[in-house]
Amino acid sequence: MSSQAVNSESPGPLVANVLGIGVHAVNVPSAIDVISSAIDRGHKGYVCVTGVHGIMEAHRDPEVRKALASAMLVVPDGMPTVWVGRWQGHRHMRRVFGPDLMLQFCDSSVAKGYRHFFYGGKPGVAEELASVLSERVPGLRVVGTDTPPFRALNREEKADLRRRLDEVRPDIIWVGLSTPKQERFMADTIAELNCRAMVGVGAAFDFHTGRLKDSPHWIKNAGLQWLHRLCQEPSRLWKRYLINNSSFVAKLVLQAIGIHTYDLPSPAQSRVTE
Repeated sequence: MSSQAVNSESPGPLVANVLGIGVHAVNVPSAIDVISSAIDRGHKGYVCVTGVHGIMEAHRDPEVRKALASAMLVVPDGMPTVWVGRWQGHRHMRRVFGPDLMLQFCDSSVAKGYRHFFYGGKPGVAEELASVLSERVPGLRVVGTDTPPFRALNREEKADLRRRLDEVRPDIIWVGLSTPKQERFMADTIAELNCRAMVGVGAAFDFHTGRLKDSPHWIKNAGLQWLHRLCQEPSRLWKRYLINNSSFVAKLVLQAIGIHTYDLPSPAQSRVTE
């Protein structure tokens, strides 16, 4: 299983090849550094927080695969992706759990004065999230929230969102739409929305507002957080985990023993725009 640099012209984090999906060999501090550096340099891009679910969605849907390949950063949200990276020699690769990334980035952003916008969740969740994080992180600059409809935005709704963002000019939009909806949304709108970075953090909205309970560290380190989540949302998640986890393991075994090879998109690099 091979891995390669993000961009041969501009050094960046290396990429682990997880079934042909490039997952950056980062940890939470280095992911924060990459995002902050892009914002400070005036670059624009989005970040996908990706685990087994995202990898398997990309295998089923070329649109999701393209969205991951075009991301500024794809971070390993799940121990299986981390284990693959370590097998490929990325010893410093660690899990980048969406809620941890969000909280630690918010904390580090206070000194820089970054403006935050929360987009997603069920009605009222984004507003509650803004309140919770503002209390936990004194000095956090929250410039707006929005709860979109479950369906795709129509033309008028897109125009209204653009107008709102033009008014508040956030540096970063936190997107909590779940995978693969949030990956499609970020890929489709990053060029037109007034922001510097978008980060798809899925269930982080529910974790930070107490709607979902976080797992103990030993469960996370053992790669069993999926089981903890399943116990909390069995009716919604059982089919996802049954199909995705078994398919992932089967494909990974074939990749590991060399029966099936998966090439990364060429070039496998982060995508940022001026």
